[in-house]
Amino acid sequence: MANGDITKVDEYDKIECVNSWSIQVRKATKIMEENADGSLTELSRGFHRHVLVPFNSSVDADGTWTHTATDISGEAASVQAIAKAAWTDAVKTAYQAMREAQG
Repeated sequence: MANGDITKVDEYDKIECVNSWSIQVRKATKIMEENADGSLTELSRGFHRHVLVPFNSSVDADGTWTHTATDISGEAASVQAIAKAAWTDAVKTAYQAMREAQG
């Protein structure tokens, strides 16, 4: 970067587990400008939030449940690591039971 250059920086600044299975993710997007001394000044910051659960669950007309595993391959490595650690077999089973109990 050179003095006055503008750059965009993405940072996953909050990754939280809620109810054992919901993973709330907040990504901060910062617009930075380089100063003459090489330091950076933040010009703006915006946020994007999303929630991940272990499965996309649906019930068919005959009452049969389908639980399709959530694809986390497109998530940041830090988000994937937390999901893999948090979504144990016991947590996945509890999530499926909760969804099915909601009918």
